[in-house]
Amino acid sequence: MTRSFHDKLLRVNLTERTVTVEHPGPIFWRRYMGGWNVIADVLLKEVPAGADPLGPQNKLIFAPGVLTGLAFSGATRSAVGAKSPLTGGFGAAEVGGFWSAQFKRAGFDALIVEGAAEEPVYLWIKDGEVEIRDARHLWGKTTKETQAAIRQELGDEHIDMAMIGPGGENQVRYACIMDGLKDAAGRTGMGAVMGSKKLKAVASLGTQPLGAADEETIRALAREMAQDIRAGKGGSMAKYGTGVGIEGGVYSGNLPIRNFRDGELENAIELSADVFMEKIGTGMEGCWACAMRCKKVVKAEAPYALDSDYGGPEYESFGALGSTCGVTDIVAVSKATELCNAHSLDSIGAGVTIAFAMECFENGLLTLEDTDGIDLRFGNADAVVQMVDKIAHRQGLGDLLAEGTKRAAARIGGDAARYAMQVKGQEYPMHEPRYKRGIAIGYAVSPTGADHNHSFHDPAMVNTNEQGFQPDGLVRPMGILEPMALESLGPEKVRAFKYNTVNKVSRNCLTVCAFVPWSDEQRMRLLNAATGWDVSTYEYFKLGERALTLARIFNLREGFTAADDRLALRSYGPTTSGALAEGGIDPEVLDEAVHVYYEMMGWERESGAPTQGTLAELDIAWAAEHLPK
Repeated sequence: MTRSFHDKLLRVNLTERTVTVEHPGPIFWRRYMGGWNVIADVLLKEVPAGADPLGPQNKLIFAPGVLTGLAFSGATRSAVGAKSPLTGGFGAAEVGGFWSAQFKRAGFDALIVEGAAEEPVYLWIKDGEVEIRDARHLWGKTTKETQAAIRQELGDEHIDMAMIGPGGENQVRYACIMDGLKDAAGRTGMGAVMGSKKLKAVASLGTQPLGAADEETIRALAREMAQDIRAGKGGSMAKYGTGVGIEGGVYSGNLPIRNFRDGELENAIELSADVFMEKIGTGMEGCWACAMRCKKVVKAEAPYALDSDYGGPEYESFGALGSTCGVTDIVAVSKATELCNAHSLDSIGAGVTIAFAMECFENGLLTLEDTDGIDLRFGNADAVVQMVDKIAHRQGLGDLLAEGTKRAAARIGGDAARYAMQVKGQEYPMHEPRYKRGIAIGYAVSPTGADHNHSFHDPAMVNTNEQGFQPDGLVRPMGILEPMALESLGPEKVRAFKYNTVNKVSRNCLTVCAFVPWSDEQRMRLLNAATGWDVSTYEYFKLGERALTLARIFNLREGFTAADDRLALRSYGPTTSGALAEGGIDPEVLDEAVHVYYEMMGWERESGAPTQGTLAELDIAWAAEHLPK
C-alpha cells in the first residue's frame, strides 16, 4: 500500500564511516510518528547515561514525521535532537524550510548520526544514495558560503541542506542547525553537537514524489487550506509574520525589556512587525509547499548593509536581540539576526545572553577590559552586533558568553546568577511568565528548558464575547469550557496547560507547523489519508504524553530532579516599572502547580518519576529500566 513513510531509518557512523539502513516496521512509526518520540527512543536506548553531549557517544537525530514532505501547507517541519550541551538533558528543536521535505523525498524517514569524524565532512543524500564527503574546504564558512559551495560542487541549485556556520563549529552551547539561510532548529544547542561531530552539512535532494494512501483527500484539504489562507484565515501572519502589535506586549508586560528587568522602553513600537515591513521590508516568503507566506525579508544599506538572502527577524529574534537588550534600531536588530543565521546561533540564546552580560556590565561585574573596550550597556545597538560575532568565534568575552547564562554566571560570580534568565540552562524565550502564568508552568516543567513553542499562552482563557467563552482552539475540543483568571496557577489552569502542551508536543511528532490553522479534526484526516491508518484523536494525544514521558525519564536518568522544575530568580519578583511592577510569581504556588501537573501526567507527585502503570498504559514499559533506582 502506498503511504507517506518509507520505513527507512538511515544510520551514519562518522567514526567508522559506515552507512546502514534499518526498517523498524509500521508499528514503530504508528507508535511514535516521528519527531520527539523517535529522538527520545534513540537517546534512551543508545546514548549511555552521563555521556558527554559534545563527545562521540552522543547521537544527533534528524526526525521528520509521517506527514513531512507531503504537498500541503505546514508539512515541511521536522525535529532534530540529541543530549543537549546547553542543559545536559533532553535536547530537541523544530524547524521548517525545505530540507526536511527533500530528505523525505530522497527516500528516508529519519537520520541518526553517531560517532565523530576526524576531519570535517558533509553528507550527500540523493534518492536513496548516501555519501560521506570531505568538508575541510567548507570549515569556517558561513551558512550562505557553505550552501553556495556545496550546490556548485554537486552541480544542482535545487539541493537543500541542514548545516552549521562558525557558531556550530566552535561548539557554542546554543548553536543551532540552519535549514537553508532563514530557518533555524534553534533551541538546546543542536548545532554544537553537529560541530562536535565535525559534520558541516547534510545536503539532500529528492526527485521522487512522496506518496499517500489517499492522495485525493490530501489534495482536497491542501486546496481548502490554501483558499482559506488567501481569503484571510491566516490573519496578520500571512502579511507580516510574527510580532505585529508590539505595543500590546508593552502594555501587558509580555515584551521582555532589558533582561526581563524593566517594564517600559522608549520607541518600542519600532520593533513591531508591521513597522519592520513598512520601513525595510521587501516581501514575504514561506516554506516548501506552504500557502502561508509568513517569513519577512528585509533590506537596508545603513547603518548596516543587510543581506536579504538571510530573510529577516521574527518576534523571538527582534525581542531577544532588540527589546531584551534595550535596542529599538530595527536595522541593527536585523543585522544581529542575520549574523545569527550566518553563524548558526540561536537568536534567543544569543540575545538573552548578551542582555545578561549588559546587566553584569552595568553593575560592575564585567568591565571594559573584559569586553575588549565595548561599552556593553543596554541600548547600545552596535555592541549587540559586535557581540554576536564574538560569541560565534569565541573571541574575548564571547568565549564565556558562548557557554550560556547559567555557566557564565557561575564563572562571573557575585549577583550574576540573579541576572541569568534561564531554566535548566536554557535561556527564556520572549514571553513573560509573570504575565502568562501558563507559560510559567511551561518554562518550569519543559524537558528542554524554557521554551514557548510547547507551552500554554493562556491570556485567551480569560476572554469572553457575545458568543460566550472562546478559548484556544487546542483546548476547547478537549473540554476546557470556562474562563479562568489570568493569574491563576490552580488545578484548572494546570489542566488546561496539560491538554494544550500535550497537543503541541503531539504536533511535534507528526510534525506539522503551528502557524497553519489546521484543526485537530483536519489533522486526523490528513494523517489517516497519508498513512492509511485509522488514528483517532485519542491516539493522537497519546503521542504527546508518550514523548513528554520519555523525555522526562531521560532527564531523570541524567540527574535532573523536581528541584530543577523552577523559574529564574527574577520571575518571583516584580519588574521595575510597567504593567508588572506589582507582579511576581509566588514560588510556593508555582511549585504546587508543578506537582499537580506531575499527578495529571501519571507521574509520582513528589519526584515527577513516571509510574510503572503510566509507562504500560503508554506502551513504553521498556523505559522503566532507565528510571533512577
